[in-house]
Amino acid sequence: MSTHLDTPARMAELEPQNTSNSTPNTIYSQPHRNQTYSSTNNPPSEELPRRSLKPGLYVPTLAFFSPETEELDESTTAQHAVRMAKAGVMGLITQGTYGEAAHLSHTERGRITRTTRHAVAAAGYPQLPLIVGCGAPSTSETIELCQDAFEAGGDYALVLPPSTYKAQYTLPSLKTYFEDVAGASPIPVLLYNYPAVTGVDLDAETIASLAQHPNIVGCKLTCNDMGKLNRIVAAVQPATAADRGSGFMCFGGSADATLQALVGGGSGVVAGLANVAPKACVRLVELYHLGEVEEARRLQGVVARADRVATEGGVGAVKSGLRAWFGYGGFARRPLRGTEAEEKRESDAEGLKEVVELEKRL
Repeated sequence: MSTHLDTPARMAELEPQNTSNSTPNTIYSQPHRNQTYSSTNNPPSEELPRRSLKPGLYVPTLAFFSPETEELDESTTAQHAVRMAKAGVMGLITQGTYGEAAHLSHTERGRITRTTRHAVAAAGYPQLPLIVGCGAPSTSETIELCQDAFEAGGDYALVLPPSTYKAQYTLPSLKTYFEDVAGASPIPVLLYNYPAVTGVDLDAETIASLAQHPNIVGCKLTCNDMGKLNRIVAAVQPATAADRGSGFMCFGGSADATLQALVGGGSGVVAGLANVAPKACVRLVELYHLGEVEEARRLQGVVARADRVATEGGVGAVKSGLRAWFGYGGFARRPLRGTEAEEKRESDAEGLKEVVELEKRL
């Protein structure tokens, strides 16, 4: 059974010797550096040591923009990251599904990650892990994004399978993709299974096999297939709050599957709804671990009703909720930003009222 608790030591053991024959001279063994975020360009002081992942609630943070110019709003990015940290989340994810990665240049991705890292460190949370979305259509660009994430202060890379040519991919070729990325990435990798977006669905056996790689340390199942989660748990024995297991992290992919994931032996949940109600989402995990099952079920109902609004309305619905209830948030970038009439509708914000009222009581 693979263990990921001693990943740095295991990686050191596997590093190639300094000989001319030790490493194949392929593009994946070459440096992949974005010059804008080169390690010589003011690396973040909080970069080392790497922060460990712990079971619990993680939030894929939003990207914020000026409503007038659509330029990055780094002040709101920092404010929001600190609000999440103060709520007790176990870690943050930049450039996840809610982070509008598809609307960002490589340079902008680095700015958001760097701003987030500095903000939480300055607020007194220097050990909060930062996971960065790094998926791209090619192996080479994905590795470059992993390097950029590391140089901007990220601790882990969250990687979707490539999907542009999905009709030609096989599970073995996708497995090779993740192995190539993990072998070249300077930071550990988490697999991101989100078939509704990519059209590619990694099965439990492929994920369990990839879990043996020393630089692949977790997975996020936004398929929310609990049978798949159960099979991964049985094969890999992931870390939970009660048992460190192999150290591999197996996360459910949305707030409405929190209890299901925890009961099934998952490590925790990555919840987009936590952008609006982080304390409520954290409290749900806490109630389960305290054995307060009935109260947890009641709260799961509140969270699930709100999460339906968030998942069906996406980034726009979550930002609408933030604008209405917390006074910040802005809008998504075009073309995701809606028409003026759509922006003015209050249905999304109203659908989040119940969970927001609970959030403000916690």
